[in-house]
Parts: sequence; structure tokens; C-alpha cells
Amino acid sequence: MLEKQMTAHRVDRSICAWFWDYVLSQGGDSSKILPVIASPTHYLFQIFREGITFLACAQVEMPPLMGIEFLCRVADVLTDYLGGLNEDLIKDNFVIVYELLDEMMDNGFPLTTEPSILREMIAPPNIVSKMLSVVTGKSSNVSNTLPDATSSFIPWRKSDMKNASNEVYVNLVEEMDAVVNREGVLVKCEIYGEIQVNSNLPGLPDLTLSFANPTILNDVRFHPCVRFRPWESDQILSFVPPDGQFKLMSYRVKKLKSIPIYVKPQLTSDAGNCRINVLVGIRNDPGKTIDSITVQFQLPLCVASADLSSNHGTVDILADKTCNWSIGRIPKDKSPSLSGNLVLEAGLDRLHVFPVFNVGFKIMGVALSSLQIDKLDIKNTPSRPYKGFRALTQAGEYEVRS
Repeated sequence: MLEKQMTAHRVDRSICAWFWDYVLSQGGDSSKILPVIASPTHYLFQIFREGITFLACAQVEMPPLMGIEFLCRVADVLTDYLGGLNEDLIKDNFVIVYELLDEMMDNGFPLTTEPSILREMIAPPNIVSKMLSVVTGKSSNVSNTLPDATSSFIPWRKSDMKNASNEVYVNLVEEMDAVVNREGVLVKCEIYGEIQVNSNLPGLPDLTLSFANPTILNDVRFHPCVRFRPWESDQILSFVPPDGQFKLMSYRVKKLKSIPIYVKPQLTSDAGNCRINVLVGIRNDPGKTIDSITVQFQLPLCVASADLSSNHGTVDILADKTCNWSIGRIPKDKSPSLSGNLVLEAGLDRLHVFPVFNVGFKIMGVALSSLQIDKLDIKNTPSRPYKGFRALTQAGEYEVRS
């Protein structure tokens, strides 16, 4: 456990013990716990990322989204700084983690949360800095001078930005969440999407991004650089971008009616055995190649042994009874199928608990939400910059019930 006190009033660490007792009482899975919890003495905010729980507490009522958003910013900044997020990385760089938390919050209030500005204040870890800290005995990575942007009305960008590349790339990255019931009926289908921008523009550029069909967007969330009034009146994104990569906007598109691939499981059991057959194919052709297709499911605990094979791809059964079927791309001459026999434990004639099939896939070059970028206008640049656009759709929580 790594602890950081953010205010003059010290919070007792016993609140963490209360939180873990609460998690255990709710089933022991931190990823399924509500993001806001009221304890007898504090309000708790928590998020779960890559096996790590980020927990913040407050003694008075406050906007809950503020606490959740700050924890998300902390997780994003640590991922950006450390090149990933896991327990070992945090242990190896705990000095930088504490320094970042010092700059990101001041006396209980969020302060500097923009990664590009934090990089000027605190040098990211590298081999050279670690060697110097060993030789000199100095472990601090904090700069002696504050960046100019900290006193600017545009705190996410340097005032004298100079870049020779003069280019900007806009990526639409979407995840499809879907639930298909055992009759093959689509119960739920929605998309969570992000607009990711990689900006390398000189000076102080002013960008305007417009969409052909912005009315389909729900639950929009913006980077602080986005001016809210143009979006509220005309649904146009007007902003001065940070330098480098950043998430400009996130959104949801709800109540979609079609999915790109189908998975048809059939399970029949009798006399202590269960015959399984799973078919996979293209349901609605997106016009681009569907790649990295996988099907994963958990064998029921009552299954003693399993013999599974497929006519395309590879099938692996792990020690925890998780079955992974890696398909890749669907061939043109046949539909991938998995079949085999499950032997039930002694005393069981039929299978009473049926598995849920989790599907994965990637589609480059298409946004299944049908969101279309109309144009990107760039002002206040000394020369005409290069503009690039790309789209990617992948599976999120894509479940097929059996």
C-alpha cells in the first residue's frame, strides 16, 4: 500500500482496512465496487486500473465526479510516466510517484494535472537519471524552475512551442459493448469512444473539429482545452491543443442495432457428458478486415475434463478452466467452428450452469458508431500543417450467453 496525505488534517490509515473489509463483504472483486462509498467517517472515491486500486477520501461532501476524475488523471499520468501500470513499476519509482502527487494536488485541491506540464516540472524516469541518483545520492527529479505554462491562461501548453514536424493526427478509437442472449437476440449494444489527438504544431494554434453527425453522441466528456460554448451552441470542438498525445474527448453511442460478427454456441448434455459446438462468422460486414478475433469462456466447475478442437485457429485450456480460442481472421472458404466433449463430475447427468462467451476483435479503418469527422480547421500556424485521420473499433465487454 502506498499512502499520500494531501491536507494538513491527517486521515487515519484504518480507513483502508475498512475499505478492504467492505470489498470482501461485496464479493472481493474491486473492479465491481461502486466508485463512491460512504463510510461511517469519510466519503470514499475509488477506481480500479490494471489490478491496482486508487482510493481517495474526503470528510465533507464534494462533487463526486471531481474525486473520480482526479483519480483517473492520477492513473493516466502514472501510466504515461512509467510506461505502464503495475505494482512493480510503482515500487521501483515510488519517489517519482510521490513527487507527482505533490504537484497534482495542493492542500486537498487539484492543481497541475496536465502530463506535458508535469514533464517539465518532474523528469520522467530513465536509466541515466537512476544512475545519477545512485552516484550523487540525490533522488529528486523536480526542476528548480516552474514552467511558464503554470502562470498562463493556457496551462496545458508552452508559450514558445517550436516544432519542426508541423503535423496533427486525429484517431477515433471505439470499443463495442454488446450482450447477446441464448436465443441469439441482441439485448444491448453500445459504443464507448475516444478522440485521441497527437499534435506537433508550432506557436499557439487554434483548431476547430466538426462532425457530420454529432447528434448521435451521448455522455460527452472533454479535455480542459475544449471551449464549451461552441460545442453547446453548434456541437463543434474548438480548442488550443497541448503538445503531444492527449485525449480530446470521450463519448457513448447507445442503442445500436447491429454487430459485426456472430457467435453461435450449442451445448447438449446427457449421461454425464456435454457436447459443445461453437460457430463464428461475419454478421454485418463493416467493409474492412475483422482481425484478432478471439473467443474466451470459463468452463463450469462441474466439468472434470474437456477435449476441444477447432477447424481454424488454436484452442488452449488453462489451469483455471479458462478456454481461449484464437481465430485471427475469418477465412473466406469456411466458417470457424469449435467442437468437443465435456466430461462432467461423477453424479451429474446434465450441465446446469452454462458458460458466457467473451468475444474479442479489432477492425482498422472504420468507426462502427458511424461517427464521421467533417473537417479540421487550423488557424495561427506559420505554414500549412499535415493532417491525418484514422479509426479503430475493437471489442469491449462483448458477451454471448449460452
